[in-house]
Amino acid sequence: MRLSIERKPVRVNPDPKRVIARFFFNGNDRAKEVLQRVMSITEEVAFGIVSPLLQEYSKRHRNITRVLNRHCSKLKPLFEELGIDFDALSVNRKLLIGSYFTHEYSIESAAFFNPSIIEDPDQTELEDGQRRVIISFRAVGEGHISSITFRRAMIDKFNNITVQPAGSYIDEAEIVRNAVYNKKLFFDKAAITRIDIDIIKELEGKLDHHFEYSNLRRIILDSQKLQENDMKRLEYDKVLWLADSYYEIVFSLDTDISDRVIFPISEYERKGIEDARFVQFVDDDGASVYYATYTAYDGALIMPKLLQTTDFYNFKIMPLYGAGAQNKNLALFPRKVNGKYVMISRIDGCNNYIMYSDKINIWEKPVLLQQPKFTWEFVQIGNCGSPIETKDGWLVITHGVGPMRRYVLGASLLKLDDPGVEIGRLKEPLLIPNSDEREGYVPNVLYSCGAIIHNDKLIVPYGVSDSSTAFAEVDLDELLNKLKADGID
Repeated sequence: MRLSIERKPVRVNPDPKRVIARFFFNGNDRAKEVLQRVMSITEEVAFGIVSPLLQEYSKRHRNITRVLNRHCSKLKPLFEELGIDFDALSVNRKLLIGSYFTHEYSIESAAFFNPSIIEDPDQTELEDGQRRVIISFRAVGEGHISSITFRRAMIDKFNNITVQPAGSYIDEAEIVRNAVYNKKLFFDKAAITRIDIDIIKELEGKLDHHFEYSNLRRIILDSQKLQENDMKRLEYDKVLWLADSYYEIVFSLDTDISDRVIFPISEYERKGIEDARFVQFVDDDGASVYYATYTAYDGALIMPKLLQTTDFYNFKIMPLYGAGAQNKNLALFPRKVNGKYVMISRIDGCNNYIMYSDKINIWEKPVLLQQPKFTWEFVQIGNCGSPIETKDGWLVITHGVGPMRRYVLGASLLKLDDPGVEIGRLKEPLLIPNSDEREGYVPNVLYSCGAIIHNDKLIVPYGVSDSSTAFAEVDLDELLNKLKADGID
């Protein structure tokens, strides 16, 4: 007998009007030509162009003048090559130059899906039975570039869900590069990314056991000056791209959470930040921190990464290391088990593995946890977010891929004090695409990156064929009883 699933009458749809102002650059030669053309016009003409432009785009961006100035400043090396005194330029001409090197990017225009859900740090001024939550989404725009966006929502005592409208503006964060790198871990990752081994050995010999970004950059620039081979110079650049994968980002305090977008920053994630699985992690001392595992993609290489925040304004981001930090689908348990961090992964693209670690960013010795068993998951099984602790065990929402590459949701139960032991798995899917959910950017796909328990119900937000997000609810006790009854036979 199938479980009773309630689909909520709530859909979160993409909004193509949500745009960010990105730096636009077509190469040094064309950029120099544009700069010379803009420099040839009078101050009066420059003002006549930039004034209405600011009026128009200030309605679409929170601080368009700051954006245009920042983009103009990125061209300082070209100004020097052209013999132009950057500091002597008028305010209007700098803004106009910045506008020629800016384009709008609609972050949700192609797809909006794969949500995760966590408790909002702010639970003040609520009535009994209410809960404020934050939902993250994978937003996809032109060129299939993925980013992380957010919405705030309220769940009432009857488990009705109200998603707050998105704000009028979208803000990218300020980037801070103040990481200190562990040499061994850094160059182990460099080897995995197939950077030239001779370059790796050379740089290893010039760096201390721990080093800063500025020191690495200085050494690389000095080495590149001595190198005539363009391909070798590119290998040095790849090392910097890897270093750029460690960073912190800071959002302005006057932004709503729906205004904040985590957009690809480093070269190793230039094709997208995919499927963030957020979890509220409670440490041994009771302190909470929010982590998210996600996949960075450069068009060829997959790099699992870890994001950390306490307030959703300040985020620290770093790669994950080890034999278990491969491929996609990493999901962190919400607390340590037997003194160890615990993670589920899908390192071979087909099966679920479990790993234990003393350090949250180093994952070795993955052990097989689950293989496809039922016809609806014969292609692959994977997790749909971090395991959820219940009285009967760790509840894991899974995805299974079956005939016609149809993605469905399932559920499994792991032993509470030994999560490497599976004690229950649904024999039938928990949720399958219905007739209203089959069509979209990628048809026949239901997928989630995290669920939550509220008022004894499991609430699962899920992507609908990669086009929008819906919500389903199932009674927690009924689900647990079904899992225990189905067992693992």
